[in-house]
Amino acid sequence: MILVVLLCACSQVKPPEPVGPLPSERQLVWHDLQYYAFVHFNMNTFTDMEWGTGGESPEQFNPSELDTRQWAKVAKEAGMKGIIITAKHHDGFCLWPTKTTEHSVKNSPWKNGQGDLIKDLSEACQEYGLKFGIYLSPWDRHDKDYGNPEYVKKFHEQLRELLTNYGEVFEVWFDGANGGSGYYGGANETRKIDNKTYYEWDKTTTMVREFQPNAVIFSDGGPDIRWVGNEEGWANETNWSIMRRDEIYPGWPRYKELRSGHEDGTHWLPAEVNTSIRPGWYYHPREDHQVKTLPKLIKTFYESIGRNGNFLLNLPVDTRGLVHEEDTKQLMALKNQLDKDFATEIAKGKTATATNERGSEIRFGAQNANDGDPETYWATDDSVTRATITIDLEKPTEVNRILIQEYIPLGQRVKRFILDAEIDGKWREIDGQTTVGYKRILRFNTVEATKIRVNFLDAKGPLAISNIELYRAPNLLVEPTAKRNREGTVYLNVPDKNINMRYTLDGSEPSSESAQYKAPLLIKKPTIVKAISVNPDNDEQTPPREFYFDIAKKDWKVLWTSSGNLEDTYKMIDENPNTFWATDEGVKNQQEIIIDLGKTYNLTGFTYWPIQERYPFGIITEYGFSVSTDNKNWKTVATGEFGNVVNNRILQTVTFEPTKARYIKLKGVKVDGEDFRASIAEIGVITKPN
Repeated sequence: MILVVLLCACSQVKPPEPVGPLPSERQLVWHDLQYYAFVHFNMNTFTDMEWGTGGESPEQFNPSELDTRQWAKVAKEAGMKGIIITAKHHDGFCLWPTKTTEHSVKNSPWKNGQGDLIKDLSEACQEYGLKFGIYLSPWDRHDKDYGNPEYVKKFHEQLRELLTNYGEVFEVWFDGANGGSGYYGGANETRKIDNKTYYEWDKTTTMVREFQPNAVIFSDGGPDIRWVGNEEGWANETNWSIMRRDEIYPGWPRYKELRSGHEDGTHWLPAEVNTSIRPGWYYHPREDHQVKTLPKLIKTFYESIGRNGNFLLNLPVDTRGLVHEEDTKQLMALKNQLDKDFATEIAKGKTATATNERGSEIRFGAQNANDGDPETYWATDDSVTRATITIDLEKPTEVNRILIQEYIPLGQRVKRFILDAEIDGKWREIDGQTTVGYKRILRFNTVEATKIRVNFLDAKGPLAISNIELYRAPNLLVEPTAKRNREGTVYLNVPDKNINMRYTLDGSEPSSESAQYKAPLLIKKPTIVKAISVNPDNDEQTPPREFYFDIAKKDWKVLWTSSGNLEDTYKMIDENPNTFWATDEGVKNQQEIIIDLGKTYNLTGFTYWPIQERYPFGIITEYGFSVSTDNKNWKTVATGEFGNVVNNRILQTVTFEPTKARYIKLKGVKVDGEDFRASIAEIGVITKPN
């Protein structure tokens, strides 16, 4: 009888009432995906552009080894859950044999016009257990009818074809770029449209709901998911999954608000964090050396998925039709590191206690927060928006990650919380943050804690916490980087301050017994620095990395340039290849610069860093290099071509017979492009001791 009474009492305790806008079923499924691929592969891949004009010929689309199964295999092995493909970008070229235009694969050399890339990719995704999504540009710079009602009918028909012929679609992606200059059937003019109304978005949404009811729709304003407001791969630390959706439209000028959402939002509109693994969205061989590093990708993961967003990482498939080897290498490095970071969960099954449990009922008790079941949750009484949950680790345990999730079927609630750790019997604050949402991951310095406590200080309603996980991620072990300033000060760096760096200056191979880097090194003369990173936890170390530094540029002066702003010439000798100097536009003669090295050296060569900008210009392809001891009598010591420099923008090194010189002159005999400007990111010399 007592047991029956208790059960009846428990059943009378209701779950918390929903708070604010709630996610739909399709949005809940989308939240669970977390990480998936964007593939930008289309006409731009073959024209080496980011935005095509629309005047391209279908004959230009001709991949030599196209293999969508390779894409799917790479994505699957990288831990991704799906692929979204640019079925049509702004230039209007369609990757499927659409009935709406001749500007498609059916008129390309690829597979003799019999190919259907969308079909191939859909089948590859199905084979590898991946979700399949489509990007369809509303803007079409090719179509002669763009700007008129006739084009909107074509756009809707293209959407219908994609939604009905290729199996299940999990996401439909609409770009916010709309209207402007274009080919437009040969008109070559600028056309403007009202992007709030022109595409008949209500009809567009209805089509998606009818043909793919489980698909989420992406645009600046959704209606299902939103852009995060940047293309750099991060959301703000405060990130609400809700927004005042009716205010937002494609091209919304207040896009920075998308990074945080609206606390008083009217609709569930969570953020998708999109970025590319390279500087560009499309493949450019000149960016093969600029694939994002492991530390950058790790940072992006924690600032997207770790900040209540989904991570959409773009893979620019190359002209062969394959995910490039360098991209694949970094994808797998990210996967391996994340596997290490989240290898062992510490909190599951440990005793959890809370200052308030809804009706003191077990089904809303603190133990639900670390039971590994996303459908159970710890909840507080209706009037309680401040509460604490403590997880007893039973013994001192190293911790440096916490993952927290709210039970979002009832809404997003948490506004502010503090993380504490009990260390040697005393509580210490570790971090303080704001929103949680679907998932929040905090990284902090490793502590040896007996207990972990989360103090929820403010919320929009009673708490509903479905999951708390704790981890001890290993130190991030990557090779050190090095940079030097003009004064000759060399800085070695690794992203994880717990990693030690060891180095040598005498040419010998460094080891864990070599000098430990603790302060910058002053290097003014030619020196080879060899360095390794060492994990003090297990003595694991990276392969040695070698850096060569010649004479310091402290006393260098740019004396003369054939054109350009002399005040900015320091950028070509500031030891930073990410800055640049350029000559003036419209000057068609060969460009020259003269530099005073400050004193006479025995030169044996020179170096040239081409511009590293996303949209480069003025790269010197053919050069002349001269030297002088008095700035009057000049001797040409090297002429030639920087082979493939446009597509391989790395440090160019030219050697010549030893020659004494105080002054150097670099001539841009020929530059890439048609505006005749010459650009220099960095110029240096190679010396031999006098």
